[in-house]
Amino acid sequence: MDLFDKCKAFTRADEAKAAGYYPYFRPIEANEGPEVIMGGRHVIMAGSNNYLGLTAHPKVKEAAIEAVRKYGTGCSGSRYLTGTLDLHVELEARLAKFHGTEDCLLFSTGYQTAQGIIPTLVQRGEYVVSDKDNHACIQMANMQTVGMTAEVIRYKHNDMKHLESVISRLSPESGKLIVTDGVFSTSGELVDLPNLVAVAKKYNARILVDDAHATGVVGKGGRGTASHFGLENDVDMTMGTFSKTFASLGGFVVGTRSVINYLKHHAPALIFSASPTPASVASALAALTILEAEPERIEKLHWNAQYMRAGFKAQGFNVIGDPKTGIVPIIIGDTDATLVMCEELFQAGVFVNAFVRPGVPPGMEMLRTSYMASHEKVHLDRILEITAVVGKKLGVI
Repeated sequence: MDLFDKCKAFTRADEAKAAGYYPYFRPIEANEGPEVIMGGRHVIMAGSNNYLGLTAHPKVKEAAIEAVRKYGTGCSGSRYLTGTLDLHVELEARLAKFHGTEDCLLFSTGYQTAQGIIPTLVQRGEYVVSDKDNHACIQMANMQTVGMTAEVIRYKHNDMKHLESVISRLSPESGKLIVTDGVFSTSGELVDLPNLVAVAKKYNARILVDDAHATGVVGKGGRGTASHFGLENDVDMTMGTFSKTFASLGGFVVGTRSVINYLKHHAPALIFSASPTPASVASALAALTILEAEPERIEKLHWNAQYMRAGFKAQGFNVIGDPKTGIVPIIIGDTDATLVMCEELFQAGVFVNAFVRPGVPPGMEMLRTSYMASHEKVHLDRILEITAVVGKKLGVI
């Protein structure tokens, strides 16, 4: 068999395009935050992770421009060698202080952050214990860990009894890292962190929480999942991304100084990758400054998401997720119906994300909507109006 035979046999995307309901890779021609221009017309954005609406903030854009003027467009090297700027050091110090931890380390993308942490820390004879619904970046990092002869054990999604069942069978002498999303990116659920912490303490395991969808959204001043539960001193490491709340590109992990120092000198994802660009770091710094100065943005985000959750439920849609997050998923339960409804919404002026198999289990095909602090009530009411019309037309409600 030829290596490329699988590529020629892949026709699903072309079939969806021919049928007129392919929802992916749509180019955005202008981005104003709650509204974007796609295909030459204004569309309400109800699928972005720009939770605090900062990608279009003048101070964030100006910070990026000034960084390019001062440092140029790139660092032309890894953090380990020629790629460290004073901006990187400043942002690491600011993030460590924000999270109340000893130290912080930046990575070039959020996806790469998990690959810099997990395979580096968990080695031969040690275990990763991972929620089965963790983000793909964690799943791939787990696979790399297995390649280094460590073992990965998965437990049922957010099921702390099953977590204890699997971890209790592991050698008490072996190192163990429990890894979980803080806010699960597909469903918008919060992890059951109090019970996870109890299991970790009982079996002498360390904890890594991925707060990609939690930073700037939940917790005191947007400090994430551990802060939300008052467990800041019980979570060993928190990782996050700049591509959501921080309106930029990159990733980070915060923790104790000794762990961060070890990662700095052992993580291939850091040592062999070009460092985050000046504009990216400056944008994230500006966004963090705004987050700290304007906590009311978080309150507005919560109000918007809860308003939409209540509105969709009142219309008869099947809505899941935690009301404290910015993610409001609508379960459709069928691949074709999900793709068709997504396209109908877009044609009517609303952009949402279609999640279908294999990204979600059978019966959980969904439209994942997400909200920003910059959405105004006029946007939200229009989304509800259009979604109700399309939902009734297609027999979803």
